[in-house]
Amino acid sequence: MTNRQKEIVRRGYDKLSYDYRNDNAIDDEGFYTEWVNCLKDKIPAESPVLDLGCGCGLPATKLLSEYFKVTGVDFSEVQIGRARKLVPSAEFICSDIADVQFSNCSFAAVVSFYTIIHIPLQEHREILMRIADWLRPDGYLLIIVGHEAWTGFDDRYLGVEGGEMMWSHEGEETYVQWISDAGLRILWTRFIPEGESGHTLVFARKSNNK
Repeated sequence: MTNRQKEIVRRGYDKLSYDYRNDNAIDDEGFYTEWVNCLKDKIPAESPVLDLGCGCGLPATKLLSEYFKVTGVDFSEVQIGRARKLVPSAEFICSDIADVQFSNCSFAAVVSFYTIIHIPLQEHREILMRIADWLRPDGYLLIIVGHEAWTGFDDRYLGVEGGEMMWSHEGEETYVQWISDAGLRILWTRFIPEGESGHTLVFARKSNNK
């Protein structure tokens, strides 16, 4: 099931890349700008920042790259190919997030928007532990997780024939516990509405003695 879900998501974003976000996409509602500003006010310019699940690089990676030295990771070859063209100032790695390797204390911040919700649930806790290792002391995590526990499948995501997609996530309380268990201090959580439900944005900081 794990490999099947990953392949559905990978193929899905390869197929749906332009339907999900075109080359001229901007931050229409200002959400991504607001989120990036959370980091802009906390860490120095040109600090190394990791964007997990960067997609085509718009709008988050591009906004981040205006202030920081950004590395983006995504396992969709189509998305990464576009990101390299759309955000040439950033570095991009085409890899499964569960497999990518970085040295401990490599990044001043890690961001991940609408990504872990697509990863098989049994990998979430380990990924959060690895993120904590990659963060420098006093580094920040800004991540969108599930608000309520849910697993689902759509064979026509965004209304596209053959555009399959899967999601699997726990609820907010579980992620807050897992992030805390990884050695990060929760600074705040915020509900991000979407349709009839929504997700949770978590902002956390690594202890300086970790």
